Amino acid sequence: MKPSENHEPSDATAIEAESLAWLAEREAGFAPGRAAAFEAWRRHDPRHAASVAELEQVLAQLDGLAEHRAEVNTHFNRISPSPPPGRDTPALAPTSVLNVSWWQPVVWSGLAAALVLGAFLGLRTPQSTPSPETRYATTTAGYERARLADGSTLELNTASAARVQFTAAERRVELESGEAHFEVAHDTARPFVVSAGGVAVRAVGTAFNVRFVSGAVEVTVTEGKVEVERVDPNALSAGPTLIAANQRLALLLSPAATPAPVIEPLAPGDVRAVLAWQRRVTDFSDTPLAEVAARFNRHNTLQLVIGDSALGTRRIGGIFALDDVEAFVRLLERDGIIRAERQGDILLLRLP
Repeated sequence: MKPSENHEPSDATAIEAESLAWLAEREAGFAPGRAAAFEAWRRHDPRHAASVAELEQVLAQLDGLAEHRAEVNTHFNRISPSPPPGRDTPALAPTSVLNVSWWQPVVWSGLAAALVLGAFLGLRTPQSTPSPETRYATTTAGYERARLADGSTLELNTASAARVQFTAAERRVELESGEAHFEVAHDTARPFVVSAGGVAVRAVGTAFNVRFVSGAVEVTVTEGKVEVERVDPNALSAGPTLIAANQRLALLLSPAATPAPVIEPLAPGDVRAVLAWQRRVTDFSDTPLAEVAARFNRHNTLQLVIGDSALGTRRIGGIFALDDVEAFVRLLERDGIIRAERQGDILLLRLP
């Protein structure tokens, strides 16, 4: 079964079915061009990416269920009747998606199998047991959006890494490096805590951005409120600082005494600029082409090389998708600004 490239699911069930179809096709091996089509579908709608991430987490747990084979099969056979006489088994069968040889219950759809399996795993996992630690990381050209076990959303910018672990008492994320944005599911019984370089950001139900680079942590709140506090014993702290929506706080990580943190109010345009990396677009205004090329090169495997020094000073303006370097080059060629030569993973830009 191949997903429809034109169909746009309108509800969660349809999106999950489409996600499973893509995962089944990926498991079998993408035909030429299908991997790019899947990536385009996944990025087209945040619900698509969240559904894929959630189903991948469910399916990944199957490998650890071999010792419960009889119990799982009994569970599925009890709740999943055989198909009505005269009807074929759907092409998206569980075994084609999950690739687990011992699990062969007959169900009406792979989607039903995945959802029931998720419920089965949830019933088996006591709330008091800490969840396994999960690490997310991106390359210098990467981006990742993940749906966490509690329904929260984690987005990672390029060259970023984070570790996630939930317990019955709290939901904890360690941002090892880079930048991340969080949309936190409301749960007053379990605070959501992000730690980065000796700084802890605590929230219950809110949305905020954390940037951890160059010896500093910057926190920007886009919805609700968070508390920010130093947890490094070598740093002085006057207690937690409360930050509200459309505010930013930057903290230097020097162990020496530092000035009291200053909360900076942000205009809506400033907030959009902070989160521009999520949209994967950048607004260039009268920017030298050499600088524009450098920005694209940080986000793509295909690298731009300027072959004529005079071309590097040519100024460019416009809004461009950073993860679509070829479209950017085609636009420059169309406008007669450059001519491009493809050499493996390099696009050599020359004067026309």
